[in-house]
Amino acid sequence: MSKPLVAILSGAGISTDSGIPDYRGPNGLWRKDPEAEKLVTYEYYMGDPEIRRRSWQMRRKNRTLKAEPNAAHRAVAELERSGVPVRVITQNVDGLHQLAGLAARKVLELHGSARSFVCTGCHARGPMEDALARVEAGEDDPACLECGGILKSATVMFGERLDPVVLGEALAITKACSVFVAVGTSLQVQPAAGLAGIAADHGARLVIVNADPTPYDDRADEVIHEPIGTALPELLDRLNAESRS
Repeated sequence: MSKPLVAILSGAGISTDSGIPDYRGPNGLWRKDPEAEKLVTYEYYMGDPEIRRRSWQMRRKNRTLKAEPNAAHRAVAELERSGVPVRVITQNVDGLHQLAGLAARKVLELHGSARSFVCTGCHARGPMEDALARVEAGEDDPACLECGGILKSATVMFGERLDPVVLGEALAITKACSVFVAVGTSLQVQPAAGLAGIAADHGARLVIVNADPTPYDDRADEVIHEPIGTALPELLDRLNAESRS
């Protein structure tokens, strides 16, 4: 008999232990510098070379590419290695689930990846390190080497829509899973937040692990308001044990 599928929706809270600040929390990036939001808004980015120059400097100083997976990321990868079918749907762009050992094909990045760049003209892609090396060498707004177009991080900026293929896959997994764990996400940003409700509607056991209450807590089978670095590994150990019994 095949083991039930565990879907994990991860948000910024799973990566704060890796030194990546969240965006909207008390110490979040947008709270500290509201102007920073312009740097990741497509309309401003495409229309203003100065915004692009500041964006590249922000990426250069960004700790995301230097971050390492923490205990929570490792616990997810460990659950998958133990033989439990696991799929991760993440709102994060840090690639830490993959670095922890989860196969890239088992991670759906709803908001793209900060580890790559993409050309807004010809859609050529490459490692973010390559673009940042050009910035370090003195190019303040590196253009695409293929077509001369504007380069950006391969993340979904404000004003851009999510990839419909990725979103479709996330929806299919949500409807098919037996257990849906929402971890480190406020469940306030649609359409990702709505997945928790869809999972519950389709009969999945809904577990929410988050520091603060979420709009879906009343629909959850279990709500855990404990530090994610210890709470998630304990929860996944428990799920693993249940799958063996």
